[in-house]
This record gives sequence, structure tokens and C-alpha cells, in this order.
Amino acid sequence: MVSNKKRHKRSRVIGLAVVGVTALAVGGGALLMTDNDASAARQSAGQQTSAQGAMTVTCPDVATELSSVPQQARPAVDKQLAQMDSQVADAYKRLAARGAQADQNWVRTRVLEPLTSKRRATLDSIATEMGGASKQAQGLDAMAPCTVKRTDAAPAAAPANTSTPGAATPSAGAATPSAGAATPAAGTATPAAGGQAQAGPQKSDFVDIRKVQPNVANPRKQANASRGTFSSRCGRNENKHFNSDNVIVAPGVSNGAHHMHDYVGNRDTDAFSTNDGLAAAGTTCTNGDRSTHYWPVVRLRDGKNERDVNLPGGGTEGNIGTILQPASAQITFGGSPVSKVVAMPKFLRIITGDAKAFTNGTANANASWSCTGFENRQLKDKYPLCPKGSNVVRTFKFQSCWDGKNADSANHRTHVAFADAKGACPTGFRAVPQLTQRITYKIAPGSVFAVDSFPEQLHKPVTDHGDFINVMSSSLMKKAVNCINTGRKCG
Repeated sequence: MVSNKKRHKRSRVIGLAVVGVTALAVGGGALLMTDNDASAARQSAGQQTSAQGAMTVTCPDVATELSSVPQQARPAVDKQLAQMDSQVADAYKRLAARGAQADQNWVRTRVLEPLTSKRRATLDSIATEMGGASKQAQGLDAMAPCTVKRTDAAPAAAPANTSTPGAATPSAGAATPSAGAATPAAGTATPAAGGQAQAGPQKSDFVDIRKVQPNVANPRKQANASRGTFSSRCGRNENKHFNSDNVIVAPGVSNGAHHMHDYVGNRDTDAFSTNDGLAAAGTTCTNGDRSTHYWPVVRLRDGKNERDVNLPGGGTEGNIGTILQPASAQITFGGSPVSKVVAMPKFLRIITGDAKAFTNGTANANASWSCTGFENRQLKDKYPLCPKGSNVVRTFKFQSCWDGKNADSANHRTHVAFADAKGACPTGFRAVPQLTQRITYKIAPGSVFAVDSFPEQLHKPVTDHGDFINVMSSSLMKKAVNCINTGRKCG
């Protein structure tokens, strides 16, 4: 089994050497018209570009709707869902390459109609795999059509290219915001392949954290609360474990995420990992915890490219700039404010947040951005601009209620749930240790940065997300639960 895995998987480690060349944002933002913009059809291409800004492809997210897929059909369905992600990414890149020359007719005939046709064929295959007579399989065809979505036209400033290899921040004189800037300086994004504008981030994606009002409210702890914490020290991805796979959502599919992930913990995680393989692998965690933790990388938009500039998940899909190593990555499990917690099942899989929240909407979004010293102010759909001496913070607080039966579900969501505002789990769910992934970055004030994303998601902060597979031994999980339930701080 091991030799078969090695034969089929691609390399999961990509070096961090930076090449001082102009960034190629093949997944750049498209400048398009929507069908209801009749007046825009009479404008010149330049007027359309100015008035309408960037456009992206938006399609119904089939994966979130498939809550009950027969177990035997899940491997095939997962691969077909990953194929649909590729179809959307390809359609978006076609829009991006066309840029301001994409009129209504071209968008309809060269992008939306072909995409709908491909999606319909894939949905038919999914329905067949699930059993055409099943309730979930019926009506999937209605989710085939896609539209376009308009976004902000004002890009954050892109810096001039420099030739200093390995630079982690823009060099002096680069066209980036000044150190004291409260917002990224306005400017024109770096021209990319095909002449289109760079696909985000936009100026409106940033906000000065000092202008945000405190907004964090934690539930009051009850008498039976589990007040302890258990931590795993797993490093900051010093071993440079990166790939653009997603073993939870797209097992067996290379580049299933279409964006690069940082990994800590389990050393063997990629699209082809199995439960047995994960359980036998090494770990970066000092306590022997083999669990898998991963999240999209953060890149400094500094006009430089990593070695993944010509690779899927990297530059070929609009993910460009210097990958930043976290200043810290804290992995902590906490308790429930209203009850004791029970052990997580081994190989429990949890995704928090939604990588497609920009086009899906925010129902499953769980991004949380802030700055050190200001963490009582959390942002969901903006990147924080932190003052000098303060680091950027990403915090993922995972679902802490488990259905008591399943380590995963067809849409990777319904087997777990969030507690309510008072900290109580829904009926039929049990409280488990709540995982918090807290990642910080040293980023110069005013610098332009962004998370990697699916090409059509335009690097929006609301798309941030964290992933977790529990591979703790039963004895280590028992220790964690006991520590949390008895109010101690361990790990």
C-alpha cells in the first residue's frame, strides 16, 4: 500500500527560495459586464472597466448541499466535486485572461454556457453514483447554472518588483504603503498575464484595527464548566511542508484545494494520506500528537515569486508573492462553559470556515482576523492593518459539538456543530475539546498581504479556513480530556 501511494502522489514540499521576477497572476481579476447592465453595453471598454470593476464566477456549491451520500459512493462523489472546482477555476481564468474585452455575448457563450454544460454532466454522474432515485440525487441539475459577481474595482497597491532574493518584506522604494499608513495606498495593480488586473486583495479588504470597536463576547462559565486547556506544541512549519491538496474534501486528488496550505503536526499529510498512514507517520508535535493541522498560507504581495510560481495551487492560479512563515502557531484544546467534555473519536475530521465564502455567502464562514494587543476586536471579512510592534493574528475556533457517531460526514459539516451563544451543544450532540488554532505573522505596517484562495475567490479574507484531523492516541486524548475537565493547564 505504501509503495502504491508513493507511486501516485506528487511531491508535497515546495521550497521557499524567492525569485526576483515580475509576478504572473494568471488567476487575475476579470473586468466584465453582467446581463442586467444594459447601459454598460453602450460604453467603451475603458468606461466599462472603470465603472464595473472586477468580476468573478459564482456557482451553487454542490458539496455543502450533499449531506447524505451513501458511504460506498463517497470516494467517487468527492472526486467529481473536485472536478467541478477545477471547472469553475478554469472558467474564471478564462475570464481573467480576456479582461475588459469580455462583453456580454462572450461571457455567455465562451464561459457560462460551456461551464454549465460541464457541470450538468458532472452532476449527472454524481446522481448516478448516489442512486438516481434517492432524494439527494434528485434536482441536482438545477445547480448547474453559474453567474458572474462584481467586486470592488480598487486594488490595493502592488509593489514594484525588486531583485533581492529571499526578501520577506518590500524593499525601500517599492510602491507599497508607508510604514505608518492606516490603509494600503491606492494604486494600479501589477499587470498580469493577458493584461488583466491582479486578482486581489482590494483596498477595501483592509481596515485599521484601531478603528474597530471591541466585539468579542464569551459565554459565562457555569458551575459544571470544563475550565482546563491542553496544548500541543507543533512548531511553525519549519520543515516547509506545503501542498495544494485537501485530504478531507478531495481525498486522492492532487491540487484539490487550488491554493497552498501550511501544515503542522503530522508529517505525512497530502491528498493520498490514509488513516493508517497518518497513524504511522512522524509528527512535528513535541508530545507525540500525530494530528494534522493545516490552513492556507499567507503571502506578502511584494512582487516576488516562490518556486510554486508555475505550479498548480501557486502562481498558475493567482497565488503569488512571498509565503510568510508564522511567527507563532499555537494549538490549544479548551473546554465547554456549560459541561464536561468527552473524547474526540480518532480520525475525526473538522473544517472550520468556508474557502468559498466570497461566492457562497457567509453561512459557514468562520474567519477571525486581528492584531496582537487588540484581540478583543475580531474581523470576519477584512484584513487587519496593525500598528508598529503588533503582529497580525488569525484565529480558528473549531466546532466543539460532535454527533457522538461519525468521524466525518458527506459534506464534512453535519457531524459537528458550534455551541450556541450560551455555550450549549444542540440536542443530540456532545461537547468535545474545542480546538483553537492561533497563528501570528510579523508584517510591516501598511504592507499588502493576502491568504491563498481558489482563483475565483479573489483572496478575500472571509474565505479563510482551518482544517484538522484528530490522530491523537487514545491515551493522549484521555490525558487531554482529563486535563480539561479538571481545570488544569497541560501540554
